Amino acid sequence: MAARPLVARQPNERLQALIQEAGCSNAGLARRVNMCGAEQGLDLRYDKTSVARWLRGQQPRGRAPAVIAEALGRKLGRTVTVEEIGMAGGRNTAAGIGLRFAPTVSGAVEQASELWRSDVGRRDLLAARSGAFSALVEPSRDWLISAPDPEVERRTGPRVGASDVAAVRDTTAALSELDHRYGSGHVRPVVVHYLNSVVSGLLTGSYTEAVGRELFAAVARLTELAGYMAVDTGQPGLAQRYYIQALRLAQAADDRAYGGYVLAAGMSHLAASLGTPREIAQLARAAQEGTRGRVTPRAQAMFHAAEARGHALMGDARTCQLAAGRALAAFDRAESATDAGDDPEWIGHFDAAYLADELAHCHRDLNQPTPAQRRAEEALAGHPERRARRRAIDLLLLATARLQQRELEHACHAGAQAAELLNGLRSQRGSEYLEDFRARLEPHREEPVVREFAQRLEPAA
Repeated sequence: MAARPLVARQPNERLQALIQEAGCSNAGLARRVNMCGAEQGLDLRYDKTSVARWLRGQQPRGRAPAVIAEALGRKLGRTVTVEEIGMAGGRNTAAGIGLRFAPTVSGAVEQASELWRSDVGRRDLLAARSGAFSALVEPSRDWLISAPDPEVERRTGPRVGASDVAAVRDTTAALSELDHRYGSGHVRPVVVHYLNSVVSGLLTGSYTEAVGRELFAAVARLTELAGYMAVDTGQPGLAQRYYIQALRLAQAADDRAYGGYVLAAGMSHLAASLGTPREIAQLARAAQEGTRGRVTPRAQAMFHAAEARGHALMGDARTCQLAAGRALAAFDRAESATDAGDDPEWIGHFDAAYLADELAHCHRDLNQPTPAQRRAEEALAGHPERRARRRAIDLLLLATARLQQRELEHACHAGAQAAELLNGLRSQRGSEYLEDFRARLEPHREEPVVREFAQRLEPAA
């Protein structure tokens, strides 16, 4: 392939360091690159002279840099990125990290690992608070139309077995429980470091087809959790990257149902925080279409409830009611089913309390305070104490419903309970709900009960 110079033709010290770390000769690296390229349908004919040119600062065109990174990664037993080998072409690639639905499994591993590594490195572009729904459109479309990955088996690297997959699952469950109880501000750094330091190495190990599918499924769930934690720490731009990669990892796991969950539970709710209600419903419908015949009634209920929230935010009460009705009907089927054990682990948390929470949001946004109050009370009755963040949010939904009914004392009482819970959490999402409630109280700021409520919040402000 033709080559082009790097900016100012500087020697590629990054590549040199990685070659030394891998213990490769120039000729050995060239052979590995040619072999990796052949696996991807590329006819590469590099030799030791080609590697010497790269070290002097030339950069091959097309897909070759990614193949070189893959070859070095296999030798080192970990993921190596194009940026690490000094072949980013002088561009700042951080802006695009994690935003692509990779066409191959190896590309998916590289994308996800690069995101985790960059997140640990606290890239400014990754940590940007802004997000854009447009970044979710192409990946969700790719998920809908992509064929299943034919195989995921890997034959190089440290051996990965069923016990490693179980460890990822148990770690995810433990971290999720801590997140519910204390908020993502306490837990997210642990999740990201675990993904980068442990999970990345597992994905680049060797595993059978069966273990590989289970591994990708487990990693997809942890990656989705990291996306939610980014939302809860006020970083929607970072969250969308994690959701996109969780969607791609679910595809590698051949877990169509979980891909739908990422769309409806992750991306759809993110669209709500980005202020794009039409897209909330679109993503939820994409989840329904992409999983048709492959999910249980409980998952269907969650997908329909997510769609209802989008219609509610658009002020479309009739369509919201239809979607909510489908959600309730599906949930009734789930509760009465004799085969409820068929529900996957990741949807088990979607109980009557969570469904009531979703419907309370719908009624709030449609300015229907009486049913909003009823659903918020149902949610609070069902959520256990350990779901502290969820209880705080539902208390604020209840407070808003009481406020919409002009019951100021009851509204401020529920708001004060929520504020007390939030004092023990590190949750940006919870804080945003509290600020929304305070803004709704503003027209009544001269009322004694509202002034008292505001004064109680001052120490935590």
